[in-house]
Amino acid sequence: MNYKPVTIKLLLLTFFLFTYAFCDAQSSKGISLWLTNTDKSSLFEKQKSSPVFSQKESTGLVIEINEKQKYQSIDGFGFTLTGGSAGHLAKMTAKNRAALLKELFSIDGNNIGISYLRISIGASDLDETVFSYDDLPKGLTDTKLEKFNLGPDRKNLIPVLKEILLINPKIKILGSPWSPPAWMKDNEDTRGGSLKPEFYTIYAKYLARYIQEMKKEGIRIDAITVQNEPLHPGNNPSLLMLAEDQAIFVKNNLGPEFKAERIDTKIIIYDHNADKPDYPISILNDPEAKKYIDGSAFHLYAGKIEALSEVHSAHPDKNLYFTEQWMGGPGNFEKDFPDHVKKLTIGSTRNWSRTVLEWNLSSDPDYKPFTDRGGCNKCLGGITIDKDVVTRNPAYYVVAHAAKFVRPGSVRIASNYSDQLLNVAFKTAEGKKVLIVLNDTKTAQTFSIKDGKNVAESTLKPGSVGTYVW
Repeated sequence: MNYKPVTIKLLLLTFFLFTYAFCDAQSSKGISLWLTNTDKSSLFEKQKSSPVFSQKESTGLVIEINEKQKYQSIDGFGFTLTGGSAGHLAKMTAKNRAALLKELFSIDGNNIGISYLRISIGASDLDETVFSYDDLPKGLTDTKLEKFNLGPDRKNLIPVLKEILLINPKIKILGSPWSPPAWMKDNEDTRGGSLKPEFYTIYAKYLARYIQEMKKEGIRIDAITVQNEPLHPGNNPSLLMLAEDQAIFVKNNLGPEFKAERIDTKIIIYDHNADKPDYPISILNDPEAKKYIDGSAFHLYAGKIEALSEVHSAHPDKNLYFTEQWMGGPGNFEKDFPDHVKKLTIGSTRNWSRTVLEWNLSSDPDYKPFTDRGGCNKCLGGITIDKDVVTRNPAYYVVAHAAKFVRPGSVRIASNYSDQLLNVAFKTAEGKKVLIVLNDTKTAQTFSIKDGKNVAESTLKPGSVGTYVW
């Protein structure tokens, strides 16, 4: 077939024009920006005017993305749903509760899309009363667990969880025990004391039974931690469980029980502060315990968040989770919001955590309920619920900036570290990129986001957080 020279020129010109237009369209692609300012002039709001990529030279401060360098997968961002939190939700009118749960757990529209929840196995210190699933008068035991009953959880927690699961059936749930039944403990009290060695086997069966009973309710427990804050026996409820005891319990009792019952719920150790990375490392150093363990969980009431990387370096084949950090009432938005984004959203994920969970989902105006003899009387929820009136507190916005866009299955990717512009980047399962940036200075900062050859410019006020999605 013969083509005239002019026809070939036209074809080539069309090809080059198309290629240029396509490349230009790619480079001028817009970025969705969701912004929170500490002066509350913007509270997790999608900006009408957002940065746009071009292929101009980057200048000044630059955050460069490198999607080829990948780190951990993400399981989710969320809260602890305590018994007290569930109670506040249950007391709302059905219509208003449904609207609030949609806002919290759906990703449509302006909803924030919580993707991970932690619940207590039995009571936490933010329940009205202390309880286990097998409470007995002093002096009695129930080694066959004949009196096991989910009891108080059936009133509020289980019904609320079922409503949440209708909105997001894939939400992951982590269970954490604060204390075994008092009759299993050496002080026969809900507060402090240690698990008697003769009840290790029974307690393993108790935890397995909990998972099985929740499954019958249609609630899958994705993972459990062995003990909430095992080095803090002063709370109510609580339990002292030293590292050597937790190792014995996991390798000789809990792990084998889960295996025998074919329970695939993950076992996570520690669940306490970042000042004791030696606790989980010492357990993982025991190969017989390690084979049953998925990973380690952390709080940040002591220590530095970088301790998570210390555990990762010692055992890179095991996962890390950030499971709890409180905000004290009445709250200080200007301080609390950027502090938690800095240490948790950015800090823990940069140090290999698969989850970031705030404590706790809701409180009432008086921070109730809480247990006596050690319960937290100033724990500010992510939201405050006063009948049907809802106030969104700093932790709500901390979670929102990540949960809505960094969905389960996303992977952290490399972004250069900056003391001024703290940041973390992810690539979602759908191929989108998400960059969370905190201006950790006292002046406005203009900077560039560089992704390959594409560059976009943005400005953040002091303490402001932007989530950039493209």
